[in-house]
Amino acid sequence: MLSPHLIPEADYIIKDIKDGVITTPMRFSAALSELLGCNLYLKCEHLQRTGSFKFRGALNKLALWKNRIPGITAASTGNHGMGVARAAQIMGIEARIFVPANASLAKLNHILRMGATLEKVDGDCLAAELEARRVAAETGAEFVSPYNDPQVIAGQGTIGLEIYEQLQDVEVVYVSVGGGGLIGGIGTWLKHLRPDTQIVGCWAAASPVMYRCMDAGRIVEVAERETISDATAGNLEEGSITLKICKHLIDRRILVSEEEIHKAMKALAEHERWMLEGAAGVAMAACMKDAENIRDKKVAVVLCGRNITLEKFRAAVA
Repeated sequence: MLSPHLIPEADYIIKDIKDGVITTPMRFSAALSELLGCNLYLKCEHLQRTGSFKFRGALNKLALWKNRIPGITAASTGNHGMGVARAAQIMGIEARIFVPANASLAKLNHILRMGATLEKVDGDCLAAELEARRVAAETGAEFVSPYNDPQVIAGQGTIGLEIYEQLQDVEVVYVSVGGGGLIGGIGTWLKHLRPDTQIVGCWAAASPVMYRCMDAGRIVEVAERETISDATAGNLEEGSITLKICKHLIDRRILVSEEEIHKAMKALAEHERWMLEGAAGVAMAACMKDAENIRDKKVAVVLCGRNITLEKFRAAVA
């Protein structure tokens, strides 16, 4: 049960989604442990189906709603779109993914391979989301939010349960923050099972949206710059439930520069032979920046995804 006191009306019951979700490994990194002076474990969510954690939340949402909806809509050209498409394919539900007309063909092909219908929309990502919501309301389909949904958050939270089962005495956990669904789910489980675990929120300094909203105590518009961590970029929608959850659960917050993210991505490639996306680099970069505070501690870094092109990765680590 995921801390119902945060949102009393939410249905936090996690369905049995083990047949679809991979229990991703928790790997000890001897090289990075030596480098940082701690006992460092990597939660390998980049090995999840579709290459990111987003699949968990989407599958949990559809498992809970299967018998009540004629179909689903979502808006995403990346990890969320792929996660929703694959979950819908498994559950036998029709999925329509709305995307900007100028979206990358490579990204769209990934979604198409998972059986979803693509709907191109003139305009940006916000225009695609508004159209997805409009169609859902018009047809009776369910709009699947990437983060602003208690059932999606509950699905992401299964990572926190796995971390506890794999490393019960973990002291510090680093998680990248975008909309807040990932850290909200992970933090809720860990605070329930091991209250002393420190939850560290990690942001690209170029896109500190939830960070600034937490400072303001409300959802505000935040200016952003381009970042390699595109999966965590974007402003919060009004009324997002994740702001309250993040304020309650996050113990410490760290901002990292683009250079620090690039160095972290390179370190993971050099020491672990993994080519990971910028959002995963954010959590690793925050851990590296925080080395003085985690001396001799047992630490976990959530590597949230691997979906990055070779060209983009090579440019980042060059």
